Amino acid sequence: MHCQFELRLNSHGAERYPGACSHEELLALAALADTVLSKRSGVRVFGHQSLNEILIDGGMGRLAVALLGEAARPVRAIFFDKTADSNWSVGWHQDRTIAVRARRDVPGFGPWSIKAGATHVEPPFAIIAGMITMRVHLDACDADNAPLLVVPSSHRLGRVPVGQTGEVARRLGHVACLAGTGDTWVYATSIIHASERAIVPRHRRVLQVDYSGTLLPSGLEWLGVMD
Repeated sequence: MHCQFELRLNSHGAERYPGACSHEELLALAALADTVLSKRSGVRVFGHQSLNEILIDGGMGRLAVALLGEAARPVRAIFFDKTADSNWSVGWHQDRTIAVRARRDVPGFGPWSIKAGATHVEPPFAIIAGMITMRVHLDACDADNAPLLVVPSSHRLGRVPVGQTGEVARRLGHVACLAGTGDTWVYATSIIHASERAIVPRHRRVLQVDYSGTLLPSGLEWLGVMD
């Protein structure tokens, strides 16, 4: 069931913010995307000072502080592109893992995994529930170009068992997050979401950044986006 209404972050768990990034920031992000993506469909971004400045002191950073408070910091950044040669789909799910600098066995954290060379762990869900995710669109994304699909208000359900996310999506319906070039979508990291294969595949470059204002316990540290 596809819903048709305008999403709001506070009530639905997602909202579009046109103009969050300046024209200069978008040009810098597009240049970096073309450099790091090459022919890959996705790559985690780490150690780029220009990116760090945009995510902390630039438009995205200011928006994160407005939404999460002064402690908001980028904790993971990934570039995605979906093309005719790399046209994938992702089923209904909640994001459940975070990237950390090193493994420390802390009660409530686990299981552990390695993704793209980085240590990941599933934290207590309250940490996920306190995060937001931003998606900056470097290309327009219409209904034919595999927009992000979100289930409105599903971020209020807490941790949904993996086998039940599809049923929740069918019951509550979903909204396609269409975007123009330069638009930023912000959603609660805990929202149930998916992405279908593009009907008319073409470049759909997106920078996706997770933000948190929470310190991790017992010596665990967010990996972040810089050394």
